[in-house]
Amino acid sequence: MKRFAAFLGASAFAAAAFAQPSYDIAVVPKGTTHEYWKSIHAGALAAADELKAEGVTVNIIWKGPLREDDREQQVQVVENFTSRRVSGLILAPLDARALVAPTEAAVHAGIPVVIIDSGLNSPAPVSTVSTDNYQGGVLGARRLGELLGGQGKVILLRVLGGSTSTEQREAGFLDTMTREFPGIRILSSDQHAGATRDTAYRTSQNLLNRFGREVTGIFAPNESSATGMLLALKDAGLAGGKVKLVGFDSGTQTVAALKSGDLQGLVVQNPFRMGYLGVKTVVASLRGAKVEKVIDTGCGLVTQANMAQPEMADLLHPPLEKYLK
Repeated sequence: MKRFAAFLGASAFAAAAFAQPSYDIAVVPKGTTHEYWKSIHAGALAAADELKAEGVTVNIIWKGPLREDDREQQVQVVENFTSRRVSGLILAPLDARALVAPTEAAVHAGIPVVIIDSGLNSPAPVSTVSTDNYQGGVLGARRLGELLGGQGKVILLRVLGGSTSTEQREAGFLDTMTREFPGIRILSSDQHAGATRDTAYRTSQNLLNRFGREVTGIFAPNESSATGMLLALKDAGLAGGKVKLVGFDSGTQTVAALKSGDLQGLVVQNPFRMGYLGVKTVVASLRGAKVEKVIDTGCGLVTQANMAQPEMADLLHPPLEKYLK
């Protein structure tokens, strides 16, 4: 009997030793409607597939607020995942301050957190995986300044207060315009597009009603603000390059506008890679590996002239259909 019990104990130990590690990883985006977030979701699933092939089972749990201005709902989502004791958490914080307490509570509960897309005012996360958003704003300013020949009047259409990623883009744009293009005047830099294309469209209409006769260039620092401004420019008869427009982030409408000439430049991130590296980083941390505190996923400037180049085409057309079934 003792020999049988010893055999069972040894068998159980061997089974545990050779069992595949399994993790439940929650991914919490800022919103769930824009194509940008779908690219992050696809990248997270791609990482899970790759880890599975290596013998590590990762279950991606995707949940976020519908709108990108619903801080309260995002806080609740993070708190719920903490209560569920997920293995790890990947978060794109809507607000650099409002998400500090729930994030630190998750870390205190033993759940490693990786921040993606936008910064958080806390040292608690194990890593931040994102674009250098300030540099993205620099690229946008230089493209618009070049298009205008260093002379003209421009509008910066802001996105949302409290969102570190877009605030950094806006800062990079304004700093570069002031420093490198003294012949360009900023007509407006205090209006916010809001969380959706519709709110961006209304704000854009108001701006064009006020400045449409003198504005020569516009920078819109995210997908929804660029799309809303595109629609307003078309309605006002100012599209097609009459007013130069530089946007941020790839999407069906922004890419089509770049191809048609309604948009003259697009600063693009790599959200697919962001989601992919977010999962790989949190799993590495769970397995005891040392991870980098900051990981830059890069950004580039796409124009009508270079959009067919392979490296740019990959950024404009991530493989969503392969992973989002």
